[in-house]
Amino acid sequence: MNESLPVDVADVLAAVLNGDTPVHIALRRQVPHLGVRARCACGCGTAYFELDTSKVEPAPTGPGTAVAGEARLVTEAGECPGEVLVFTQGGFLSWLEVCSWSDGIEVTLAAARHWLQTRS
Repeated sequence: MNESLPVDVADVLAAVLNGDTPVHIALRRQVPHLGVRARCACGCGTAYFELDTSKVEPAPTGPGTAVAGEARLVTEAGECPGEVLVFTQGGFLSWLEVCSWSDGIEVTLAAARHWLQTRS
């Protein structure tokens, strides 16, 4: 993993892109070259990436924007307050989005990381 990639982002990417599909394999190869360009100002933890595309091959996701990975978040109580989505543009990692479906449970990247690690 890229040492400049924050641990919370790296952990969530690893959990969401853990499949053996050609897309996930190709996207995991991009992670060492990935950095965070910006984060959402609301505090959810959504991260927008920067990637040197000259150093990696695109994943077979197609030419446009695609959801290349997703994970529903499940609390210890069995509630599903949201999900995490990984987006690509032209086969390159573009952003990780933290989505909340709940008014009663705060969904952040830190919470997503916790819930994804506890279900493993």
